[in-house]
Amino acid sequence: MNKCINCGKERGFTFAEILVTIAIMAAVLPALLKVFSDISRSQVLMDNRLTALNLLKFQMAEIEANGFPDVGQESGEFGEDSQYQWESIITEVDPEELEGLLRVEVTISWSHLGQVKSIGAITYMANRELQ
Repeated sequence: MNKCINCGKERGFTFAEILVTIAIMAAVLPALLKVFSDISRSQVLMDNRLTALNLLKFQMAEIEANGFPDVGQESGEFGEDSQYQWESIITEVDPEELEGLLRVEVTISWSHLGQVKSIGAITYMANRELQ
């Protein structure tokens, strides 16, 4: 009474189903790889920016810790073979009106994928020894 038509036969994927799956994967996989590559590049850039920001804070703190700086321009690197360079420009702010006030500009630069990137900050320092 109960006849099993497909008894004993194993059922698998057809050739057409496999081809459709491969075609879909071939269309989607390059886009996914590009997304992962872009995410990786963005992560490296964010890591570099965070490092540069910390170095910027360090350089500003060093200038402030050394007391009232001299007017001029300086530059350098953070250690040997460092990819980060710094530059500081210290200028007087309208010496007739605001005696003893300096404008301190610090810029950190580095190379990322063949392009020079930079981050900078400006602060003002007063000579506290003036009466």
